[in-house]
Amino acid sequence: MSRALPLRKSLLVRLLITSVLIALCSVAATAWLAVQTTTRAIREEQGQVLAEDMDILRQLSGYAATHPDWSGVAATLRTLSHRTGRRIALTTGDRTPFADSAARGTSLPPRAAATVDPLRTDTYTEPGAQLTGVDPRAVGPYRLPATERLRVAKLATVRQLCFARNGIQTRTERMPSGRTVLTAMDGTLDSGYVPTECADGLLNTATPTEQKALDILSALTRTCLDQHEVDLGHPVELTVGATSRATAAPSLTWKRPGDRHSAQARTVDACVDGARRRQLDPYVAPVAELFLGTGDSPTPRFDMSPANKAKVFGVAGLVLALTVAVTALVATRLVRPLRALTQAAQQPPERHVRVPVTTQDETGILALAFNELTERRERMEAQRKAMVSDIAHELRTPLTNIRGWLEVARDGLVEPDPELLSSLHEEAVVLQRVIDDLQDLAAADAGTLRLRREEVRADEVLEQVAAAHRVGAEAAGIRLVTEPAGTPWLDADPVRMRQALGNLVSNAIRHTPPGGTVALSARAHDGQVVFEVADTGAGIEPEDLDSVFERFWRAEKSRSRRTGGSGLGLAIVRQLVAAHGGTVSVASEVGSGSVFSLRLPCAKAPASTAAASPAAGPD
Repeated sequence: MSRALPLRKSLLVRLLITSVLIALCSVAATAWLAVQTTTRAIREEQGQVLAEDMDILRQLSGYAATHPDWSGVAATLRTLSHRTGRRIALTTGDRTPFADSAARGTSLPPRAAATVDPLRTDTYTEPGAQLTGVDPRAVGPYRLPATERLRVAKLATVRQLCFARNGIQTRTERMPSGRTVLTAMDGTLDSGYVPTECADGLLNTATPTEQKALDILSALTRTCLDQHEVDLGHPVELTVGATSRATAAPSLTWKRPGDRHSAQARTVDACVDGARRRQLDPYVAPVAELFLGTGDSPTPRFDMSPANKAKVFGVAGLVLALTVAVTALVATRLVRPLRALTQAAQQPPERHVRVPVTTQDETGILALAFNELTERRERMEAQRKAMVSDIAHELRTPLTNIRGWLEVARDGLVEPDPELLSSLHEEAVVLQRVIDDLQDLAAADAGTLRLRREEVRADEVLEQVAAAHRVGAEAAGIRLVTEPAGTPWLDADPVRMRQALGNLVSNAIRHTPPGGTVALSARAHDGQVVFEVADTGAGIEPEDLDSVFERFWRAEKSRSRRTGGSGLGLAIVRQLVAAHGGTVSVASEVGSGSVFSLRLPCAKAPASTAAASPAAGPD
């Protein structure tokens, strides 16, 4: 009988409450965001926009890249301040002013907006500054004089005409250093394909001014490498190419030692970059802190009008209503399969009710798990009934034989001669064996199976099992052989191990025709001891391989004593091996035989045995 679920514990109610809380938080966050966005819009309208800040930083960084000091920057600051309506100040690191657009004595803002350093910029003030950290307008000793500019420009024109003859349209562009380069019509630098006719190597050859600067740079780099004890085995080769927007002019390349990502290559790169900054340092202005103010007009406070408040509350109510509606719909769909699961679980166990799987989410997975549990319980119930029937059959047969012969002897119909007594004793032994097997299985299921572990040799266990079954094998006309590989050790109960292997050997002998072979082997593999019992019998059908270790399972369904045992031997083998922390498996091919494999953890050989083993020699 189903119990009423308290309303406060209902999943539907909890989802509704959660959705309401989420909606309220969303509305509050939206309102706050609207206020903040509007306030920012007002400040942007007054000129406090990132684009203006970046433009100011770009122009001041360009000034620093082309001047050795800040002595003439005041006029530039006044021009920028007048155009943007911002207060602009440049100071040293300790706030000593270089220049200020505001009146003397005006206090600075609490913190600097940026640092102006053309040799270590990390902004997008100029294309390419992000790649090297050096403002591309900082050219220093690489600036070409007028004569060299004219010669390079002529070379660029010659190459442009050559490109045009080969169907490549380009245009010339002069870079900050004064070097003229060719660019594609889309504005990208032309550093790709060069027709053979145009590849004269003159345009990208360093001019005397550039070569002189490169020699100084090589010397500074060499000094750095010596300090880091880096020996390249050859001089640092610095070459100049077409000036690029992506690097400080002119672009430099050098022969890297081996892998460009190796520690030595990274050291060379760091030394070259450091040497370039030291070379350019005398030609650029010192590092300055940039302060940006808002001027004299204060930022107005933003207050929501009644109309805006009404809009906010209206939207909030709409969001709340939609959230509750959607949550109710989702929660109803979520609760429906849970209720079906609850009703199925409350049905009598013998009905084995299953629930439909209607979703692919966690609820659907739960329904699948419930159905699998139901099927497993149904199989276990069927196995339990079959096991009770099999136990009754296994006990009834010897008891019926014993009772029948005893009644006949009591009535005087036969004499209790030795042959009769031997037959009765054999039936009693069969009965005792079934009871002992059931007792072992019960102890294994309850976890009370006693194991007297000790270090044993696998090959000795094989020989003992073979010796115990050799007479029976010979009587059946079957060859019983052992094939141990080495002397692996394992920590196990030797009696239980002989019992498990003995069950496998008895089973193999029983199902192997005369003239066949049963082979026992043991070897060490991947930290395990592997026992194998292989026979040349009839084999097992593929569909029966998953059932061979089940209790009372027999390939011959008539359960005749002439063709099989009680059906408990292999089940006991699995329980014994599992108690030792191992696994058992079977591989079989119909008409060729079967191979049963036991895998158990290896053990270290005792110290005395391990020390004596090298002297023992091969068997």
